[in-house]
Amino acid sequence: MIQGREKNRPKFPKRAVITGGMPYGNKELHFGHIGGVFVHADAFARFLRDRIGEENVIFISGTDCYGSPISESYRRLVEEKGTEKTIEEFVEYNHKLQKEALDRYLISLNLFSASGLGEAKEVHRQVSEEVFNILYENGYLSKSTTSQFYDPELEVFLNGRQVEGHCPIEGCRSDKGYADECSLGHQYMPADLINPRSRLSGKKPVLRDVTNWYFRLEDFQRLLQEWVDYLLTLPNTRPMLTNILQEFLKPPIIYVKKEYQEEVEFLRGLLPEFRIEQEESKSSFEMIFDNLQDREKACNLLTENNIRYRTGKTLVPFRLTGNVEWGVPAPEKEGVKDLTFWVWPESLWAPISFTRVYLKQQNQDEDAWKKWWCSPDAQVYQFIGEDNIYFYGLAEMAMFMAFQGRNPSIRPGEGQLQLPSLIANSHVLFLDKKASSSGKVKPPMALELLDYYTAEQLRAHFLGLGLGIRSVSFQPKPLNPAAGERDGDPALKEGNLLTNVLNRLARSCFYTSQQYYEGKIPAGQISEDVLRQSEETILEYESLMYRYEFHNVMNLMDSYIRNANKYWASGMKEVKDTGNTELQAQIVVDAFHMLRVSTVLMHPIAPEGTEMVCDYLGFGREFWDWNRIFDTVYDFMDNPHEHSLKTLPPRTDFFRKHESQLK
Repeated sequence: MIQGREKNRPKFPKRAVITGGMPYGNKELHFGHIGGVFVHADAFARFLRDRIGEENVIFISGTDCYGSPISESYRRLVEEKGTEKTIEEFVEYNHKLQKEALDRYLISLNLFSASGLGEAKEVHRQVSEEVFNILYENGYLSKSTTSQFYDPELEVFLNGRQVEGHCPIEGCRSDKGYADECSLGHQYMPADLINPRSRLSGKKPVLRDVTNWYFRLEDFQRLLQEWVDYLLTLPNTRPMLTNILQEFLKPPIIYVKKEYQEEVEFLRGLLPEFRIEQEESKSSFEMIFDNLQDREKACNLLTENNIRYRTGKTLVPFRLTGNVEWGVPAPEKEGVKDLTFWVWPESLWAPISFTRVYLKQQNQDEDAWKKWWCSPDAQVYQFIGEDNIYFYGLAEMAMFMAFQGRNPSIRPGEGQLQLPSLIANSHVLFLDKKASSSGKVKPPMALELLDYYTAEQLRAHFLGLGLGIRSVSFQPKPLNPAAGERDGDPALKEGNLLTNVLNRLARSCFYTSQQYYEGKIPAGQISEDVLRQSEETILEYESLMYRYEFHNVMNLMDSYIRNANKYWASGMKEVKDTGNTELQAQIVVDAFHMLRVSTVLMHPIAPEGTEMVCDYLGFGREFWDWNRIFDTVYDFMDNPHEHSLKTLPPRTDFFRKHESQLK
């Protein structure tokens, strides 16, 4: 046993909620949904079930039923195909396709719900009203009349993706800007969108005044900075997360070309107070303001004087409501009525709605959800894509803090909404390009990939990509027109660890047991070296899972499993050369222990194959329990001399290849 091992082990919560994002209900899942978010969330959920107990983990997600992408997709469907489906039936159809894909990828959700369907629809409406009223009563909402795009030809207001243009945020590289956010999640006022175009008529829209409710996100700049500073002290915070969060916590800035510097100085007496910063190497200078209101006044004045500019990322009021018909109704307040919630805010608290639905299905009381969301003993882990960091990392955290009242803290007490842990992944590219259903490069659908790979092969590969560090390209050979016939398949690298290496170790153990030991594991003592290396691997694995370093988990397991196979191969060669039966028994004893460790640690990654190993070993659920993680196979037997393994038929695979790979 490693000295002091308990002292340095990471601490996990007593209870955990894991969320896996919310795919829009306008289409089935593509590979990015699965490979970029759900596989990672599922591996962590499965690990936590083994680590802290299955009854202490809830893994939830659901279809995002509302929002302009769904309305626009439905409009096109009606226009192009004349469907008789209602928009709700359209969403339900896609929800079922999404659920099928998740099931086939072995995503072990306790509940995959839908914000606008069935029981969850009513619960989500209730939760949305509660959230609005709490934020209103605590003084964090403001009513504001602003400009919204309007298509005069079709005489309709335009929302979200019904408008396209170019993002006005300085340095933004997104391919599309929509009504008030771009494809990378940058927020701006509609009037700032560059070259707007109505996707309904193709014409340039006009701006008309509308009244909506806004959450005063900018009031939380200090607290959010305090929270980010705290995240920087944690060993499991991904640098990408804090880097992106910091970008939005800058003061309000306007970027102006240096050629306009004299005109700006001429207007200084009319402009709100600001300071200038500039770098010689850059073509623009910065106008830095103390608050957002001053920057907005300055923007208006610069526009009136035909001075071109771009704004920087900063905290702006977060819109809660809109006027789309297909949405969650917002409460009537101060004479403002007939509004619906904007899809982004209501999707942030949808996991609370889903938790309530799940616990209700388990016959628990109405307040049971608070034990999971409002206790320091519990932790919510949210797996998201990097494009959504603004919403989950700033808007959600600030709203959750606002629930505390007038003196919020980044460390909520018992009974207050806790701040979730965010695990953000970079983009998973397709053949070196960013794939998007609405872009030029179309991503393969998740179910399509299962025509070429097993779910476990793909799970292992996606976990090995290292998306927590950078964007990585998915290069499946069957879908790569540039791949040569003799080229290897990059998508099989991690899968081969399962189908070749771990499969070989498991088969070798079982077939040797059947041939020489009457289908039993020979009694004996596991070698000290094997015990030590196994224990080191277990502790390192636990630490890597705590830090969400899934690619390093795959690297660690690659080394451990390959070393186990080398140990078997070299030892059995010596047995063959010498006929040493005692050595053979020792190798079998050690190999079964290494198989035990490999199987438990790979359980979150390849659940079907590892559970098959457990079944053939003749063990039950206790085999996965991390309270017994350092136990050997003998500790699970009532009598090692009598415990028989299940007979493994010839040529049986625990970790199978896809049938297309057997040709």
